Amino acid sequence: MKRLVILGGGESGVGTAILGKKKGFDVFVSDKGKIKEKYKEVLLHHKINFEEERHTESSILNADLVMKSPGIPEKVALVEKLVENQIPVISEIEFASRYTEATLIGITGSNGKTTTTMLTHHLLKEAGVNAGIAGNIGDSFAQHVAEKDAKNYVLEISSFQLDGVVNFKPHIAIITNVTPDHMDRYNYDFNKYLASKFKITMNQDGSNFLIYDADDEVINHGLQTHLPYAKLVPFSIEKELEYGAFLREDKIITRLNTEEFSMSISKLTLQGKHNVKNTMAATLAAQLLNVRSQSIKDSLTNFEGAEHRLENVQKVNGVQFINDSKATNVNATFYALECMEKPTVWIVGGVDKGNDYGDLLPLVREKVKAIVCLGEDNEKLKQVFSNVVEMMIETAGAEEAVKVAYKLSQKGDAVLLSPACASFDLFENYEDRGRQFKKAVRSL
Repeated sequence: MKRLVILGGGESGVGTAILGKKKGFDVFVSDKGKIKEKYKEVLLHHKINFEEERHTESSILNADLVMKSPGIPEKVALVEKLVENQIPVISEIEFASRYTEATLIGITGSNGKTTTTMLTHHLLKEAGVNAGIAGNIGDSFAQHVAEKDAKNYVLEISSFQLDGVVNFKPHIAIITNVTPDHMDRYNYDFNKYLASKFKITMNQDGSNFLIYDADDEVINHGLQTHLPYAKLVPFSIEKELEYGAFLREDKIITRLNTEEFSMSISKLTLQGKHNVKNTMAATLAAQLLNVRSQSIKDSLTNFEGAEHRLENVQKVNGVQFINDSKATNVNATFYALECMEKPTVWIVGGVDKGNDYGDLLPLVREKVKAIVCLGEDNEKLKQVFSNVVEMMIETAGAEEAVKVAYKLSQKGDAVLLSPACASFDLFENYEDRGRQFKKAVRSL
């Protein structure tokens, strides 16, 4: 019996444990921290051995295969030791994909991947296609495969998950964009991060498709250095294309075969330039899976959007509160500020991932009237923005940040939570941060 060791007892770890057990592995889960009660219950129910608050090396180094949770860096001594001992270390995406015959749509990118994943899944589901949604979103992919294997999967995949793939081969891959993010995990080497994103297409062949943003210089550079074998399907909002998707007179046009598809952007529920691109990517994926044009049009007009992504919370005395907690990097916040049409009080801050805030300066000058810092260490933000806005105030929690922002705003303004940073200093994750923000707004 082969031994599968899983590092990390969270969503991906527990899902992999369930699938591993089902496939006849001797499974052991090891977590350096505490395992949440809900996950412990699942492990106990499936009679899976586990340990928490430690990694016992003797129980780990005897593995035939190791699945490492995406949150654990490659640089950790234990992981390096596994590699030295020539024990394969893979990601959950790799493990689960070995046990499903489903058609896989893999979506990665620095920004827009959650919205594109949700929208692609929505287009398929509304058309009656049997499709699951998993990966970096919702339930674990491995657990899906173990319990209710769908015919198609739309997978949101982070660079950390791609770092651990070997044979993973999606039928359709989407790269939404590539901008500096998680530089701390890639030794501040942007090419390493780019290579990680391009792993999504490394096993694809001429019968597969790679949908990508043709306006993104970094992706174009990646196409030349990584030379994918998949059929290239570009989308652009800057130029007309012979094949793929583009804009013409405020209409999204796609050309994949003989017929031209067209949809007015005014009818989309998702607004903003970046969402036009997300819509193009999802539409192309649905068309490649033969979803009818009329079905796509209907679905694009009734899509709800992702929680914590430019989510309108509510208006309080004429001040619109917007939750964009999912903006954990500068580029995501750039999109958010670009969409703002009202004078904005901007709530920003958290764990800095090696951010360069310089790109935001023109937008902050134009749109932001005050800044509320929400993080333990705001020095870098103060250095960059203190001369750009009149008011800059530090706060230590969501409730305080919301109250201060409300005081600084007046009727007709917007308060935007778009942190540009990770949340781990004050919150469990970006969802927790977004929920606390919404709760604080509702109790104003």
